[in-house]
Amino acid sequence: MNFETRTVVANGVEFGTIEAGEGPLALCLHGFPDTAHTWRHLLPVLVERGFRAVAPFQRGYAPTAVPADGSYQTGALASDAVALHEALGGQDDAVLIGHDWGAVAAYGASALAPERWRRMVAISVPPATVQIADYEQYKRWFYLYLFQTPLAERVVAADKMTFLDGLWRDWAPGYDASEDLAQVKEALGNPKRLSAAIGYYRALFDPARHVRQYATAQSAALRKASTPTLYLHGDEDGCLRVPDVGAVVPHLADGSHAVLLKGVGHFPQLEAPEAVAELVLDWIG
Repeated sequence: MNFETRTVVANGVEFGTIEAGEGPLALCLHGFPDTAHTWRHLLPVLVERGFRAVAPFQRGYAPTAVPADGSYQTGALASDAVALHEALGGQDDAVLIGHDWGAVAAYGASALAPERWRRMVAISVPPATVQIADYEQYKRWFYLYLFQTPLAERVVAADKMTFLDGLWRDWAPGYDASEDLAQVKEALGNPKRLSAAIGYYRALFDPARHVRQYATAQSAALRKASTPTLYLHGDEDGCLRVPDVGAVVPHLADGSHAVLLKGVGHFPQLEAPEAVAELVLDWIG
């Protein structure tokens, strides 16, 4: 299947996208350390089902622009998703699919503009209201704390970004991430782009990095998402422990559902593409 690469201006940012198909919009949002290519298995399936499948590169990830406002807070990501829906001509039958930071953006976009989305799929990161704070999880979050320091860019960039190799190895044991690592290293190869990706994490803990124009979206991102959601998580996820996915459901919209995928790490859409595609298609109809 041939996919078109386009540039779409939304929320004042030039987004590079990969897309194909016609029909209701299926907007697929990637996370870190990843790119829009993470959806390469799911996009053709969505197209075959009759969707216009679009996977943008998130703000700061080449070929998408580094945003002039320098904002990477959750409100900015949610606003991007809503603006992309508008720019791509989405209707109220659109579906939203997000992994990792893409899931965070999806929760915010659903709470901010629920009328735009019919169904949602969130993968590997539950809503912020789900508490997973224990000693083992704090150890897994070492990178998050490193990213708050001025050393972060130097550490990640060293030796051809082998730091990212380590994250993928830890987060998705046994998965060959060579193709994905090549893509993300290209997307973040420029120092400004690497700082942008790290900026997502810095904005988590530093309100001084928040931009006033996203205040409403930032508040929305703290509310429960309004769109019925399928939540997927791998039981071998080395990034985030969610031993009981059933406990995630009360933090989602009414009518939501959660599935724990056996033998799968942090990137289910890549590690178990057939299983994920079947679950997603059953959910979005």
